[in-house]
Formats: sequence, C-alpha cells, structure tokens
Amino acid sequence: MQHLKFFILSSLFLLALIKGQAQPGFVANYDESKVPPYTLPDVLKTTTNVAVKSKETWENVRRPEIIKLFEENVYGQMPKTYDRLTYSIKHENASAMAGKAILKEVVIEVVRNNKPLKINLVLFVPTKQKGPVPVFLLINNRGKDNTDPTRAKKSDFWPAEMVIDSGYAIAAFHVSDLAPDDTANYVNGVLQLYPEQLTANNGMKAIGAWAWGASRALDYFEKDAAVDAKKVIVVGHSRGGKASLWAAAEDQRFAMCATNCSGNTGAALSHRRFGETISRINTVFPHWFATNYKKFNNNEDALPLDQHMLIATVAPRPLYATNASKDLWADPTGTFLSLKQAEKVNALYGIKSSLPANPPTINQPVVSSQMGYHNRDGEHNLTAYDWSNFIKFANTHVKK
Repeated sequence: MQHLKFFILSSLFLLALIKGQAQPGFVANYDESKVPPYTLPDVLKTTTNVAVKSKETWENVRRPEIIKLFEENVYGQMPKTYDRLTYSIKHENASAMAGKAILKEVVIEVVRNNKPLKINLVLFVPTKQKGPVPVFLLINNRGKDNTDPTRAKKSDFWPAEMVIDSGYAIAAFHVSDLAPDDTANYVNGVLQLYPEQLTANNGMKAIGAWAWGASRALDYFEKDAAVDAKKVIVVGHSRGGKASLWAAAEDQRFAMCATNCSGNTGAALSHRRFGETISRINTVFPHWFATNYKKFNNNEDALPLDQHMLIATVAPRPLYATNASKDLWADPTGTFLSLKQAEKVNALYGIKSSLPANPPTINQPVVSSQMGYHNRDGEHNLTAYDWSNFIKFANTHVKK
C-alpha cells in the first residue's frame, strides 16, 4: 500500500511538471543546435572590469559583488536580524531505527516584532559514532511523509537508514514551515516576520525563505553537541536544490552543498535558454524569486550574472551537482558547463578540478573533484543513487 501511495504521488508530481512545461505559448528548446550564441559574465572580473587574480581580491571584492547581484536581481535580500531564536525538543527516541539512531524532533522558534515562526526539524544521529558527527540537511519540497520520523514510511527521497549506516546524521525540514509553495499562501511563513520584503522589488520570496530556514537549522546544530556544526551538508532537489545552492552561497558556515536536478536558476546556465527558461519559471512560479528577476523574462542577454557565478561563491567548499538523463528540462549540459566555468575560482585557492573536459556519461559520477557531478539514468527525482554519491563525495571532502 505504501508503494502504491508513493507511485500515485510521484505520478501526480510528474503530471504537474508536464502541465507546467506545457504552458500555453511556451515551447522548450531541447536541441543543442538551437542554443543561441551567448556571452557569460566573467566570474573573475569585477563590475568595474578589474581582473581578479588572488583569493584575497575574490573574498573581499568579487564574491561580495556577486552575492549582492543575486540578492538584487534574483533571490532577494536575506534578512539577518530577529529578536529571539529558541529551540525545544518535542520528542526524543534514544533507540530509533532498532537502536542504530537517536531521533530528535526539534522545534526552532524565531520571533521578530512579537511574531513567532516555528520550524519543525527532524534529526537522526547515529548511536555508534563517537563524538559529534557530520549531518546532511534536506530542504524537503516533497510530501512530509518522505521524512517520516516514525520510519513507518520510508522513501528513497530521504534514505535516513542509509545515511545513518554511513556514519552521518541526517535531518530535514519542510518548505511549508517557511513559505508554502503556493502563489498566494507563500506569504504565510517567514515573510510574516519580514513584511517589508513583500513590497521591495529585491525582496525575498519563497526560494529565499527556504534558504533562510536552512540557516536557522544550522543555528540549532551549533547548539547540539551530537552533531558537528562545522560539517553540515545542505541538500535540495529541484526547487529545493535551487534553495540549497542559495543557502550555501549566502551562509558560508555550510561545509558542503548538494544541488540535485536544480535546473534553471539552480545550477544550470540561464543564458543557454535550454529547457526551462527565466520567463517560464517566473510565469508559472511567480512566488519563488524577487520581483526584479522578472526584468529578465525573455531577456537573458541583459543578465549581469549567471549560475556559474553562484556556484563559484561556494568555493573553496565542496559542491556536488546532479542531473537525470530523462530530465532535459533541467539542462544537464548547462549544469555541467556551469561547474566548468566556476573551476577558475577554486584555482585561486590552489585547488585543481578533476572534472573532465566534457560531461561524463550516464551513471559515471565524478566524486574526487572539489566540484562533483553525475548524470543519473532516469527521471527528475532524488533517489538512493543520488544519496549514495553524496555520501561518497562527503567521505572524500567533508568527513575526513
């Protein structure tokens, strides 16, 4: 019955995705020969056209410029202040997963101007590890049952047992706690604390709210002695993968980012106009990005940025991006090219990329490089295969 329910939910999701792709008047390009000529902004040239030749100039000049460009034009401002931040454990089980893990269901409460916001965090910590452990944090944009704390329902979208067996903690929160993924109701969350964002052209909307929530979960990890807050890996799929990338860019406390099938305004290059485009994403999901982003609908050439620049801001921290072979909507080639364009920033830190010159073949993950990548066989989804490679990548770059 559980498998049938999962199949039905997955089918409904795919139907919704297909419906969105079939937006009237929009025809997606899936032909490489029809990708228009484009020129990407140089990640290592400042807005005043000065070449960046050192990590000091990158950190003090260019990286802050890029973050500001994305705040102003794409994801909106990231609020930095609040009046109070508290944590409480609403449920704990010291012998979860047949004794392999400790379960903590945590309530994170943020208060600003006497308005409270509650974020529900599910956390499993392995019992066999000594000392604080690294933790994978999922921004869950699918059904809450995918991160079922009772483990009555298990899902490859969040294979908690696999992660625990690998010696990591695993946590998740649901996007609806921060901003319901709905064009009308997205305001009923963190934006109640920051209503000024709603009237600003560069104001944060849903994607920014989810990324903001990931940082509040990290605030909690810094107070929990069971996890290593210096080794938190933020993970997201699809729209959640857009948010995980933005969270890692904005908050340098995250040790690693995994952005899975994140596509347009995630890890893929917008200038290519392959699969989903800026106009399409802003039309179907007007609640995701800042109002200013709509200036670039059918106007990619005017973009003063692209996603390779956002990926570069994660450097020198490790980053893993993925695609799926049947998910051309998320532009696998554009994602890989985005990573390649960001390599030069890791080079400022003396880190040589091990990414191949061309996209690897299907199911050939690159995990030894500081920026990892795979293109999995299959549909738009987050699977046990993806997670197994996140773990291998983290074993190399984070756990050591």
